[in-house]
Amino acid sequence: MIHANTTTFHPDTFFLVGIPGLEAFHGWISLPFCSVYLMALLGNATILLVIWSDHMLREPMFYFLAILSAIDLALSTSSVPRMLGIFWFDAHEISFGSCVTQMFLIHTFTGMESAVLLAMAFDRYVAICVPLHYTTILTPRVLAGIGVVIIMRPVLLMLPIVYLTHRLPFCDAQIIGHSYCEHMGIAKLACASIRINAIYGLFVASFLILDVALVGISYAHILRAVFCLPSRDACHKALSTCSSHVGVMCVFYTPSLFSFLTHRFGKNIPRYVHILVANLYVVIPPALNPIIYGVRTKQIRDYVVRAFTTK
Repeated sequence: MIHANTTTFHPDTFFLVGIPGLEAFHGWISLPFCSVYLMALLGNATILLVIWSDHMLREPMFYFLAILSAIDLALSTSSVPRMLGIFWFDAHEISFGSCVTQMFLIHTFTGMESAVLLAMAFDRYVAICVPLHYTTILTPRVLAGIGVVIIMRPVLLMLPIVYLTHRLPFCDAQIIGHSYCEHMGIAKLACASIRINAIYGLFVASFLILDVALVGISYAHILRAVFCLPSRDACHKALSTCSSHVGVMCVFYTPSLFSFLTHRFGKNIPRYVHILVANLYVVIPPALNPIIYGVRTKQIRDYVVRAFTTK
């Protein structure tokens, strides 16, 4: 459909550059990304298999961990294979429909991951701060409701972005300076005003900021409760668990917020820095989460050890 001669509502294809300014190093850059992606696949698949196989692992913590592993598999798989295709095979072209679909999936799974990390922080808060009420607060019905919110909130937030992207008229420039499709990268190619897209994008990002604030509040209460524990061993164990959880949350939230906000306010930040950081949050957290939440969880660690040592 042609509009004003040079404007197309739905261009046939977009051209994904990869990492602008580092095109000559794509082959080398692909090696750590591929390795970390394989780690994410193996680690999260193992977590899901262990939780599915061991019927003793039915506590809320393992329920959330299973959801997190499934989301990590989906988030990394919706972005990394396309990224590696660019790095290895110069597969830069992507159809408009595929690009919008990838945008929807990546942003939706990012929102889901943020929501499940918040749910896990709430789980730890209840377990440490009000342990006597743990089973009465986190009932199966409450867990089911939390699971529905984890899935539906980002889906409902992203549907308007799909509409806002489809309504934009696009010019001759169809080059996206990124290694995958995301909202503002597509919107900036439009020939019309993208003010509504930018405002709504910030509105969606505000939910990520809200999650960060709530996670921070949860762990502040957790730390206060931990330091009041009479046993030094119990205090040390709780601190060790919380510090690892906070670490992986920082690894996820920092690059994701950096990527969202750089599009709006980071005009002086080198483009390749922005893209590298944006690539990190779709591959590093999915690889680290099985280590932080899986290997350091005694029940899962013991199950894996038994599986490899039992003849």
